[in-house]
Amino acid sequence: MKKSRVGMLAAALGMAMVVSGCAAGAPAEDSTDAGTAAPQVLKVAAVQSPMTDVVKAAGEAIEDGYEIELVEVGDYITANTILNSGDVYANYSQHIPYMEDFNEGNDGTLVGVQPVYNFVIAFYSKTLDDIADLPDGGTVAMPDDPSNTGRALKLLAEHDVISLDPEVDPYDATVADISENPKHLEFLQVPIASLNAAYEEADLVFQWPSHIIALGLTPQDDGLITELDDRFALNLVVQKKDADSAATAALKKAFTSDQVREVIEANGTIQPAW
Repeated sequence: MKKSRVGMLAAALGMAMVVSGCAAGAPAEDSTDAGTAAPQVLKVAAVQSPMTDVVKAAGEAIEDGYEIELVEVGDYITANTILNSGDVYANYSQHIPYMEDFNEGNDGTLVGVQPVYNFVIAFYSKTLDDIADLPDGGTVAMPDDPSNTGRALKLLAEHDVISLDPEVDPYDATVADISENPKHLEFLQVPIASLNAAYEEADLVFQWPSHIIALGLTPQDDGLITELDDRFALNLVVQKKDADSAATAALKKAFTSDQVREVIEANGTIQPAW
């Protein structure tokens, strides 16, 4: 088996990134042997498994001349902030709508360059076995970012739990766009990372499979209502200025390698998006 080229660097939530040596995407100037250039180190930020697993597998597949260094961070905003500032070369933690929301709110210049895997999203309940049993006045916990809010509300509307204003694109819907709420549901919006805690109290919780697995749940076995939408495939993301670089081409090839496919297909909650 080819030796892994993934380096590990952990970054806690909210901690400042310390960049040493060469820049995130700049070629290394040192050499291991006389006349032999050291590989270009590409720092790639990711939040948690299976995203981190994919980065590690890409590190095994990256072509000669490049090396991937995994930068593990505690949340999705940090993953984008350090990419936008140039502290890492790329990240792998988000779908395009989430990235676009970040760009709009932060003068971001991020672009998605390669969809890697898609995943089933779901609503879960600790007390209910059927969405039809959702009680009057029940609490629904959802993500607080715009793209995932719209996704959650669209899914509820498709299953007749609520109705949305027909004049609004359901992908862009907010709680204010709910036109009919026959069960008088209350909506609690929190960061994705807090939704597992909300599962203990809310009647219904929308959550990513990479997070809900910590509670021993999967969308296939435990989701009351589910959705698979290619629009939300997780993408390899870089700065716009690097979109067409040779280093990005090498990353794209590594992230669509047999090694990455093997990691994805071994996980029952995700599937290749290329």
